[in-house]
Amino acid sequence: MECPHLGSSVCIAPGSARFPQGSPSSWCCSVCRSNKSPWVCLTCSSVHCGRYVNGHAKKHYEDAQIPLTNHKKTEKQEKVQHTVCMDCSSYSTYCYRCDDFVVNDTKLGLVQKVREHLQNLENSAFTADRHRKRKLLENSSLNSKLLKVNGSTNALCATGLRNLGNTCFMNAILQSLSNIQQFCCYFKELPAVELRNGKTAGRRTYHTRSQGDNNVSLVEEFRKTLCALWQGSQTAFSPESLFYVVWKIMPNFRGYQQQDAHEFMRYLLDHLHLELQGGFNGVSRSVILQENSGLSASNKCCINGASTVVTAIFGGILQNEVNCLICGTESRKFDPFLDLSLDIPSQFRNKRTKNQENGPMCTLRDCLRSFTDLEELDETELYMCHKCKKKQKSTKKFWIQKLPKVLCLHLKRFHWTEYLRNKVDTYVEFPLRDLDMKCYLLEPENSGPESCRYDLAAVVVHHGSGVGSGHYTAYATHEGRWFHFNDSTVTLTDEETVVKAKAYILFYVDRQAKSGSDKL
Repeated sequence: MECPHLGSSVCIAPGSARFPQGSPSSWCCSVCRSNKSPWVCLTCSSVHCGRYVNGHAKKHYEDAQIPLTNHKKTEKQEKVQHTVCMDCSSYSTYCYRCDDFVVNDTKLGLVQKVREHLQNLENSAFTADRHRKRKLLENSSLNSKLLKVNGSTNALCATGLRNLGNTCFMNAILQSLSNIQQFCCYFKELPAVELRNGKTAGRRTYHTRSQGDNNVSLVEEFRKTLCALWQGSQTAFSPESLFYVVWKIMPNFRGYQQQDAHEFMRYLLDHLHLELQGGFNGVSRSVILQENSGLSASNKCCINGASTVVTAIFGGILQNEVNCLICGTESRKFDPFLDLSLDIPSQFRNKRTKNQENGPMCTLRDCLRSFTDLEELDETELYMCHKCKKKQKSTKKFWIQKLPKVLCLHLKRFHWTEYLRNKVDTYVEFPLRDLDMKCYLLEPENSGPESCRYDLAAVVVHHGSGVGSGHYTAYATHEGRWFHFNDSTVTLTDEETVVKAKAYILFYVDRQAKSGSDKL
């Protein structure tokens, strides 16, 4: 958005302004001392926390608008307003009067000068910190060993995602996808795309609510987010640019209400697939896909057109068999899929914890068996038999004709009753490794011994009682260690904690694909 208030609000110059010490992304709010989501006022250079922490940046603007009752305003006081501030992590600029992000600059280019100054401060602090750590490790081999034993070096490499207002559903999916190596590496290796031309060419692109759909790229913002998540920063990354692109192209997710993580994942993968099909920046993504030796043509599953990395990684094929119970006519249909939605069998729905003793434990195999078992369709799902030429009672059965490289299993924990959508809070036991899918294949004899075995890569968990409320977190494994991703907080965890989770979405990686990801 082109902001008309920059002239009266941007008054600081990088050379004369008094900024706090240290890296800008870890500056503390001058009121509450929180270092989460710091914003610097471009009028007075004071630092306050964002609206999703304690909102002191906005309060600073509001307090500045209160008219002076005891003193007559001078002309300078009327002109100077604390309306524009800059995010100290992403360097995006926001105007509280316009209530939108800003893309223009002052005549003297002060906004860009402040942005470059903050970037230099951040880089200097990072370099100094890295030098200090390297010197510390060089001087003490014992400390180095202790770091490796305690996993601290691995813990530092994982970066959290800031919650922008009930966006935990998005954060959990992004963290899970970032730990699927073959999928993540593809996007991180894509060249950066510059969307602007003319005067703004070469500058970083900031997406705002007022921009048109032609000015946004989901693939580019997704790439930037994945690159930020494993670059070693201890400061949580703010995915606001990606979120605004989501608002642009996925109207269902506009606003700040809680959303379904599975629904978001499907929309995200579908839109990534569609954008990759069209090519970008003059280079077809299908060409890049073909050049990637780890994603051969035999591994592709086309959904809505040409294959992309989305279908090459997540794409599988189901065979749907329907048999007429009157004449015995069999109908076969092949359906591509990116994930499988599994019902939790009704006999297990009262078992809520792993240690509860009332009846047998529900396992992931029970859910898979329920999905693939022969089922008689009820009266509301009568099959139109072409031989009988009318709707008849019938049976239905699913077979998996082709397994994907990454098997995404969605446990259907939410179901509609007469008045509301309830949650099935049953604990479902799932394996961390060696999930054998051979018995669900249409032609198991044609598969190799290791081609049907999967190891768990990530788990999305919903905490709470309803789809419109609660909280999402994710567990994921990276370089042999399990992490718990809870928005901006990332902690090391263990396998015992992971297997106790009430899984909502499970991401399993084919062992052959896992071993081949090192070649990408």
